[in-house]
This record gives sequence, structure tokens and C-alpha cells, in this order.
Amino acid sequence: MLIKESHADVQTTANGKTTSMRIFLFHPTIPGYPNARFPGVILFSEIYQVTGPVARFARQIAGQGYIIAAPSSYHDFTGPEPLAYDVPGTDQGNEWKITKTLESYDEDVTQTVSYLLSLPTCTGRLGATGMCLGGHLALRAALHPKISSTVCYFATDVHARTLGPNSGANTFSAAPPDSNHTLDLLSRITGEVSMIFGIKDTHVPDAGRDLIRQKLREAGVVFSFHEFAWAQHAFIRDELSKGRYDPAITKVCFEVLLEQFGRVLKTELGDGDGKKQEVEHVC
Repeated sequence: MLIKESHADVQTTANGKTTSMRIFLFHPTIPGYPNARFPGVILFSEIYQVTGPVARFARQIAGQGYIIAAPSSYHDFTGPEPLAYDVPGTDQGNEWKITKTLESYDEDVTQTVSYLLSLPTCTGRLGATGMCLGGHLALRAALHPKISSTVCYFATDVHARTLGPNSGANTFSAAPPDSNHTLDLLSRITGEVSMIFGIKDTHVPDAGRDLIRQKLREAGVVFSFHEFAWAQHAFIRDELSKGRYDPAITKVCFEVLLEQFGRVLKTELGDGDGKKQEVEHVC
């Protein structure tokens, strides 16, 4: 499986403002089969936009037969270039993360879904994945009815309702009035979700992970929840990870992604029968 890389600039409109969003495309190709079709996956990046590690992750997934579309999330404020993995880049990314509105994040999903569906080489089956901020955006993308499989790596700000403009962390189980936060909309998810966390992740503490799991269960979402004892935040970032990169756990997590994407996005499942699956209690 070879990979062709390109990009497309699409228009997004949110909060009365129209901007151009760059989508980086990583497209699998099979020599001799120009009409081959593949599922599509939206890959959301960390707060640094599409960096080298994100692009390498995209190529790994694309090489398994998925069209990867990686949007530049901060098009509201800047161009598609990545931010540096340093203090100024981190500060800027964190500032834009909470300045960009939820409506703008949702418009990014809508336009990226539309772009993938416009490709004649896309089967029409779509998934989402991402890490850090992108893990949250992947979970939020799962609210879109076209997204049927989602794998979220160490999703930040879900448990605290602190993505987009906010008045401070809110980690109560009960939803605030008229909440548009991801945590309070999980019942809209119709696909399957896998959440991946490191127990040593200081960005999403034990109580935060427990809250996310509780809310997923209450919402009736079909989900898996993976916690790794020694993994920290950003453990899949293979460059400038501040000593947190763990290739062994990264490999295990990639198998989780491939299993779910392969079963949900590549298999012709047909319509579900809606029947509750009873599991026999045996030894």
C-alpha cells in the first residue's frame, strides 16, 4: 500500500466568519488499481496542528487502507503551519483551544466529512481519531451521524467541559442548562467509540476518566475504555514528547485502532437488527 499526500483548502463559516481551512490528505494507493476505494478517517491533531508526529501517525493509518483527512484546527486565527513544541507554541495552542468556539469546531467536522464524501475513491464509511485536543475533537466528531467508528487518544477537556470559551472547569455529573459541551451530548453518538488513556496522565485525572466512562455508559454508547498503568499524556508522540513517548504501548493502542476500524469501517455489516445481545453466564 503506497501513500499519496496532498491538501485541499475548504471554506468554513461559523459565528458569522468565513475562513479557509486546510485539510491535509494522506491517500492510500494500490499500483494497477486506480479505482480502488477506501473508508475515510478524520485525524484531529494536538494543540500544535499537523506536526511531524501527527503526519507520521496519518501515514501509518493510511498505509492500512484508509483515506486520512487531517484538518488544521486553528484556521480561525492562523495559517496551516504547525506550532512549535516549545513554551510559546504550547501557550499559543492552549489559548486558541479555548478561544475557538464549539460552533467552529463543529463546522470543521461538517466540512471535513463533506470533503471526504466528495471523493470518488471514498466508500462513504467514515471514522475519526486524534490525540490530546484531537482526541476530544474525535469524540465530538462522533456526534455526527456519518461517523461510525472513533478512537480517542488521551482526550483532554472532556471531563471538565473546558473546550472552547468557558467560565472554568465543571466536573459535575449533571449537565449545565442548555449545555453544548461534548460530555453532555454523548447520547447523540450512533457509532462505536474507543477511549484510550494513560493512568499517569496529569491532564485527565482518575476522577475525570471515571466521569467520562460513567457518562458514556449512561448515554448508551457502544464503547471500549482502555487505561494503561504507566502511560503519561502524549505517550504516542514520537518526537519532543518530553520523555513520555512509549513505543510499546503505542503499538498496542494502534492494534486497538486497527481492530475497530477494520471491523466497523471495512466490513459490510448491513443494518443492525436492534436486538439486545444476551450473554450467557458460563465458566
